[in-house]
Amino acid sequence: MRFVHCSDVHVTGDYFALPLRRLGWRRWLALAELTVGGRARAYRRAPETLARIAQEAREHSADHFILSGDLTAYALDSEFQGAREAMGAWAGDRRRCTVIPGNHDVFTPGSHRSRRFERHFGHLLESDLPEHCREGAFPFVRLVGEEAAVVGLLSARVPAVPGMAQGRVGPAQLEGLAAVVKDPRLAGRALLVVVHHAPLTPRGRADHWFHGLRDAEALFRLLPGPRYAILHGHIHHRYHHVATAERPHLFGAGSSTLAGREGYWVIDVAGGQVRGGRMYTPGAPHA
Repeated sequence: MRFVHCSDVHVTGDYFALPLRRLGWRRWLALAELTVGGRARAYRRAPETLARIAQEAREHSADHFILSGDLTAYALDSEFQGAREAMGAWAGDRRRCTVIPGNHDVFTPGSHRSRRFERHFGHLLESDLPEHCREGAFPFVRLVGEEAAVVGLLSARVPAVPGMAQGRVGPAQLEGLAAVVKDPRLAGRALLVVVHHAPLTPRGRADHWFHGLRDAEALFRLLPGPRYAILHGHIHHRYHHVATAERPHLFGAGSSTLAGREGYWVIDVAGGQVRGGRMYTPGAPHA
């Protein structure tokens, strides 16, 4: 079986076409990052790049398309709509697509209260094993063929102030994930667990306090060995840490639409094990 994994696509709206009062103070602060920091320029072609990745997923004969959060720049409704449109038919079929929110998708309390992510992608959160849900829709389980299952976790929380981008799965979801792992209906299946925040950095270390996944070690304890993989984003670097006896495979998808660093993973599963993955650049020739 084959999975395409991308992340942090950051579809970016036209912030200067909106009244400042509608943006709110958090986005006012973010305007410096968009302009002086170059974020708006770096993600100018994000919709086109995401659409290309979605097309190439079909060319790879992928069984399932995974996007591990940060669909938007700062959680505008138009950005969610743009991301869904770019994903095309994948986004309409929960049997073939998994999408979770990242910290940029809950950037403001208002975006969280109004369930803006769910308005566009809530249909993808319905679980095939709903008895294991513990925090709203999470963790949800998607059965994929006979050999694999995808599990979606929520680690993105509304930050107290911009710049505090740490993540937390929390004890309720971890308890639900433990029940998923023990469920006899999943015996013999590889489990691909999707979470936004990175359990480790590319160098194999814990990320810093204001950016990392706070309960990464608890997550590792539930998922030892090559039957399991954690697919994440948040850190804009693409890498793969091979599974050990103590922890699963880790696939960091980087920022899949960042100009000059575009890319995604194709991950293969066979015999109930995660067999590895290969990185691709959208638009480049591939076998």
